[in-house]
Amino acid sequence: MRQSNTYIIIFSIITTIILGGLLSLTSVGLAERQQIQVELDTKKSILRAVMDIQKGDDVLGIYGDRIESLVVDHQGTRVENDSEGVPLIAENVSIEKNFKLDPEERLYPVFQFKGDNGEIDAYILPIYGNGLWDVIWGYLALDKDLNTIKGVVFDHRGETPGLGARISEKDIQSRFVEKQLYDQAGQLISVSMLKGEGNPPESLGVHSVDGLAGATITARGVNNMIKDYLSYYENYLKKISS
Repeated sequence: MRQSNTYIIIFSIITTIILGGLLSLTSVGLAERQQIQVELDTKKSILRAVMDIQKGDDVLGIYGDRIESLVVDHQGTRVENDSEGVPLIAENVSIEKNFKLDPEERLYPVFQFKGDNGEIDAYILPIYGNGLWDVIWGYLALDKDLNTIKGVVFDHRGETPGLGARISEKDIQSRFVEKQLYDQAGQLISVSMLKGEGNPPESLGVHSVDGLAGATITARGVNNMIKDYLSYYENYLKKISS
């Protein structure tokens, strides 16, 4: 039996409303779970800059015991509240949103990692930049001497699999461990990936690591990201070292 156009339109509207409502309810129901997962992934990445995290580890518990966080400005001064007077929480500061601002206007989270004795053992700094195809980011952990890299974690949004995407692999990140940021005169040199891969060991000094074959632009992005953010955090590092 053929239905009238009016019936078809009303049926379509009702179906759309019902399905839309169901989708909205599903989205609301999953929002909290998604937020928890984002928080878990972020805290896991922060911890991975200084320690191995195994499947089944109580990431939130370890984080709560080992990490103290704060926010500083470009001058290295601690910032307690935002422009509206709301207390700032370092974990809630969006590095991506701040990346769109001028460096002098950004907020910079700092995550202090406490050792077994309860004293600060490392300073973990978020870093952000541009790769070949999209943004890249990570966490750089400095030893308490504020010069030696204790560990790094890198990730990306769209680098080429098998090439630039390798920055997220542990063996690439391990190359940065024990490298140094400053020269003997106290000038910031940073640490750079060399061009190409398989460079002779004698060419890998305290300020350089082996590069990525076929991913020169991604490697350059990593180099710029590290050096830029170390310069942004330099005032803070100078304050806590004095």
